[in-house]
Amino acid sequence: MQSTLVRIHDLVRTFGEGETRVEAVRGLDLELARGEIVLVMGPSGSGKTTFLSMLGGLLRATSGEIWIDGTDIAALAERELPPFRARTFGFIFQDFNLLAALSARENVEVALNIAGVRGGPARERAETLGNAMGLGNRLDFPVEKLSGGEKQRVAIARAIANRPALILADEPTANLDSHHGAETMRLLRGLAKEEGTTVVIVSHDERLREIADRALWLEDGRFKTLQALVRDPTCGMLVDPAEAPASVELGGERLFFCSAGCRDEFLADNTPIGYSQGARPMGTR
Repeated sequence: MQSTLVRIHDLVRTFGEGETRVEAVRGLDLELARGEIVLVMGPSGSGKTTFLSMLGGLLRATSGEIWIDGTDIAALAERELPPFRARTFGFIFQDFNLLAALSARENVEVALNIAGVRGGPARERAETLGNAMGLGNRLDFPVEKLSGGEKQRVAIARAIANRPALILADEPTANLDSHHGAETMRLLRGLAKEEGTTVVIVSHDERLREIADRALWLEDGRFKTLQALVRDPTCGMLVDPAEAPASVELGGERLFFCSAGCRDEFLADNTPIGYSQGARPMGTR
């Protein structure tokens, strides 16, 4: 059985005070195993970026605990966070966040330098990772001359350079075409399973469900298991059947909707298989 790398308990993050107070994250509990890939999805403004920032020690929690490999990062002093981040986390960003003035290899070396690895060992590690990522003779190219897919491979090489226990990826396929997006997915999957690295991905890209061990839905600052949600056949939103405000039973199947308006639009515009135009659906609410 895989050991637990991350334990989150009653995690809360609020912004503002009084009438402007917003609860971005509300009492989250979560455990992540070593080598597990977890995909976090949800609508815009649901708290995904806030959650990822807290998990990576970039944003302080209002309350709660974040235990990573035996350390509660929510309790670390400000001066203790940078070295902990350097040796524990690898970050992959939507816009790559590479240093334009440096080559692909140098971008990877910088991550190693920050963690205290310098000179020959840093250069050798950067070249080994670059070759493994298929960059080959592109390693000494300025990153501005690389394609989007190549930039993302540099970003992944940089993220794993220090052999982190946890990789945090924010929309890693958002700026990639389908081919390069699939390549990024393959690299992340291989990393998790071969290196035992835990990967947390925040994304709207449903293709990433193919590589995830678990998919969670974050909405209104709370987690729901994505597999337990169903899709509104009218607007395409994911809906919790237990909380759906409207549903209808047709042909022995119950369909759930995000609103009565979506249900009524569906009934007006669709004739389910096996029903005539004048059929009366049963179990409507």
